[in-house]
Amino acid sequence: MKVVQVRELRYRYPDGTQALDGIDFDLDAGECVALFGANGSGKTTFVLHLNGLLSGEGSIEICGLPLRRDTLPQIRARLGLVFQDSDEQLFMPTVLEDVAFGPRNLGVAAKDALARAAKTLEQVGISRAAQKAPYHLSSGEKRRAAIAGVLAMQPDILVLDEPTTSLDPPGRRDLIHLLQALPQAKILVTHDVDFAASLAARACFFERGRIVAEGGVEEIARRFNWSSRAEESPDRR
Repeated sequence: MKVVQVRELRYRYPDGTQALDGIDFDLDAGECVALFGANGSGKTTFVLHLNGLLSGEGSIEICGLPLRRDTLPQIRARLGLVFQDSDEQLFMPTVLEDVAFGPRNLGVAAKDALARAAKTLEQVGISRAAQKAPYHLSSGEKRRAAIAGVLAMQPDILVLDEPTTSLDPPGRRDLIHLLQALPQAKILVTHDVDFAASLAARACFFERGRIVAEGGVEEIARRFNWSSRAEESPDRR
């Protein structure tokens, strides 16, 4: 079953930059796919289209629902996006309240939302931080809290943008174990080949707003001489 179907997706930034130029992409239920490519190649712009944060030309279906203004609430409940900077997602006074925020927006009663949040924090291994302020967390804990906030929405698909940024080796290893245990389909925007290979069977390579190749993670990495590396520029288009 296809949970993401994208056809002929195009997007031009206000400055005239052609950020996406005819993207076709499919994701199956339970599948994990890595997106590789240089800064500015279109990876982040692409995933921001999947839940309607950006809107271009072409067609997008999420779990069989066409992406339109009237379907956005349903789609955003089914596809959870974890940003590269966890601080962009953590804003409530406590971690527990932050994780409960999404379910509350879906109409879940406050008591039930908090119970769901507590269960999700236990699932990601940071229940001890429930009453902490988000800014008191380590980078790894912030990443887990951000993922918990998405998981509390009970999505079918997880999209993670550069999830290993700012993580030390133990934090990176813990994140791999967490993601391996989650049943959701996943899209990983990453420069980290080893991280991708531990989770994904398939990779797509972005170049100048197009997917120019796809195949096994290690195959694509070899083909494009793409070894694990850090971001070289703050421009993440």
